[in-house]
Amino acid sequence: MTLVDSHCHLDDEKFDADREAVIDRARAAGVERMLAIGTGDGPPDLEAGIRLAERYDCVRATIGVHPHDAAKTTEETFVRLRKLAAHPKVLAIGETGLDYHYDFSPREVQREVFARQLALAAELRKPVVIHTREAWEDTLALIKNLPRGGIMHCFTGDEKQAREALNRGFHLAFGGVLTFPRADAVRAAARLAPDDRLLVETDCPYLAPVPHRGKRNEPAYMVETVRRLAAIRGRTAEEMAAITTRNFERLVNWLLT
Repeated sequence: MTLVDSHCHLDDEKFDADREAVIDRARAAGVERMLAIGTGDGPPDLEAGIRLAERYDCVRATIGVHPHDAAKTTEETFVRLRKLAAHPKVLAIGETGLDYHYDFSPREVQREVFARQLALAAELRKPVVIHTREAWEDTLALIKNLPRGGIMHCFTGDEKQAREALNRGFHLAFGGVLTFPRADAVRAAARLAPDDRLLVETDCPYLAPVPHRGKRNEPAYMVETVRRLAAIRGRTAEEMAAITTRNFERLVNWLLT
């Protein structure tokens, strides 16, 4: 079984003591590739993912500004993002989006910074990785004309929201929440998505799947999410792994060899 973790925060300090071992365990579990999300602690540092991608051959990176950090941006932030997007290991823009749950940055600032990153992704023809929390309508309004689409990271919406995202050309990435006992709406969304729009992720170190819930999450645990997704869709885990890996390869143009 060969898997891709389409969203992980391997730069997080929770991995400082054993990052190499975490990556080794991932590879042993079949997670052959990992997409390191490069938002880090926000501007001015925009290279958290790139540093990991340069160190580990099995890692690629994104660049972007998380909605929590939108208020930290300056014009220099966008100049740097454009330059970093040319790095050969940068595959996507994000995670970017809107988060009205915490409101760590003013909503109008979140929307402006999100819109500018969407424009950059469209111009550079790179997929975008979207974080949206309690901001669905505003998110939909901003992505309606995005030509390339991308990834709805850690999708936890319902069937209606899943259809809206799919109609706009997005892939739905499912993580550990899919395995939670009360996540029936998420499982319903995972059931209706077409095969060619499914991805899997960890969002580690957050949201570890059952039976690891409550622990620090890591890419090796994604096997449990894939097993649950396979059961939901009436597939074997191996089939589901092949489907989601192929989808990732096609979306970001990173072939597994």
